[in-house]
Amino acid sequence: MTIAPDDARRNAFPLYRAMRDFVQSMDDTLPGKFEITKEGIVHDITAPVKQHELTVLRLRKRLEKVMPEEIVAHTGEPDVEGEPEGIMRRPDVMVIAEEDMEGDGTFDPRTLVAAVEIVSRSNPDNDWVGKTRDYPLLGVPVYAVFDPRTGTGAVFTDIHATPDGPRYATRKDFVYGEDVTIGEWTISTDGLPRYRDEESGQAWRRAVDPSPPDGSAGRAPRHIGWSP
Repeated sequence: MTIAPDDARRNAFPLYRAMRDFVQSMDDTLPGKFEITKEGIVHDITAPVKQHELTVLRLRKRLEKVMPEEIVAHTGEPDVEGEPEGIMRRPDVMVIAEEDMEGDGTFDPRTLVAAVEIVSRSNPDNDWVGKTRDYPLLGVPVYAVFDPRTGTGAVFTDIHATPDGPRYATRKDFVYGEDVTIGEWTISTDGLPRYRDEESGQAWRRAVDPSPPDGSAGRAPRHIGWSP
């Protein structure tokens, strides 16, 4: 039997909600950050290192210095959620109008002006691959990546339709020390910290089964195939 796209999407909702319920139940139980992607659940178990947090701080301050007062560079919760797409992310920095932060629940991704991520040293694919796929699916118009491993980054813009769904059409690379434009605002990347060679980090990525915890949370990562 062929399932129409709309039917497939509706059938996916219970699966996504099960994953979301699992993530919410684990947020106060296990350390780290949980996100839901097209591939399943991503769990970053590490506490962010100083360079990561200092980059977040400096980018937030530099953006808010040049943006109008009604636009903020928000860090922290709540998540950005697209239930129809089955995706829940938590950007390191969200550029968003203050009025769009009002109300209950998660942020509507289509209210974001831009999402900014600082690459995790031991889990770079989550930022460079997973989020370049997920953010255009959510309708986030600008995605900026800063990579303290290499002192480089990129800004992705211009969402367009492809056979695989919405994707960014334009990528502009930069190196630390150059100015970078995020949305309508240009900031300096001078003085952004780099990871040190001896810091390996503890982040790891895994897909987990959103069933009630059974004591297996600390086992080696395993991939669970999700199908409607």
